[in-house]
Amino acid sequence: MSALYRLFTIFSLMIFVTAIAACNNHDNKKSAVLLFNGTGTSPNDVAAIEVILDHNHVDYSTVNSAGLNAMKASDFAKHRLLIVPGGNFIDMGKSLDTATTTNIRQAVQHGLNYFGVCAGAFLAGHSDYYHSFNLTSGVTFGFYSAANKGVSKTAVAIDSPDGSTLDQYWENGPQLSGWGDIVAKYPDHTPAVVEGKYGKGFVILSGIHAEAPEYWRGDLIFKTSVGVDNAYAVQLINAALKGTMLSNY
Repeated sequence: MSALYRLFTIFSLMIFVTAIAACNNHDNKKSAVLLFNGTGTSPNDVAAIEVILDHNHVDYSTVNSAGLNAMKASDFAKHRLLIVPGGNFIDMGKSLDTATTTNIRQAVQHGLNYFGVCAGAFLAGHSDYYHSFNLTSGVTFGFYSAANKGVSKTAVAIDSPDGSTLDQYWENGPQLSGWGDIVAKYPDHTPAVVEGKYGKGFVILSGIHAEAPEYWRGDLIFKTSVGVDNAYAVQLINAALKGTMLSNY
């Protein structure tokens, strides 16, 4: 192999590695938002949140379970907001070490903000059965009452303090009684979205999927457009990122 050919091969490899790095530029970097996409998360919900973040030019990086377990408490200081999406909250919790959940709780206590959607809201509560973050000082959340009727997903009307009502996508999400200030209510008047402080950190928890894209809706009937619902997701994320209190009851 000639020296010129070896040089060309090395140069081509460098270009390839650079291209791969560019394709993964959301991984393992300092960013405003850290989005969890590890074990138990719904890939569709991760993608839906990424669309919202991308369209609104929010700088973010992603981290899986192993990556989150490898992070030290000081690593969370590189980010302003941790987002944990929907999925299976039990599998999420089992994939995380006790030290990791402790690190996250301490990071929020010291100023990291947190936005939990559906499973991410469950995970923010307390549990004796799986590793959770316990940002709620011992409060455990239950499912919204639709689940007791055998409903797994539906359009649900949530009410806000300003009197507005939005039909939002719900899928096996929690009702958030017992912690924080109520930002939005389900039809049965239990909290659908709550906010509050944990130490220096600001926390927003959502039992509904405001980020849900059109194709999730299927045959469900919504009075609210996807654009309006997604705009509400943007509002929640911006508030969580900036630590800004929303109107509450």
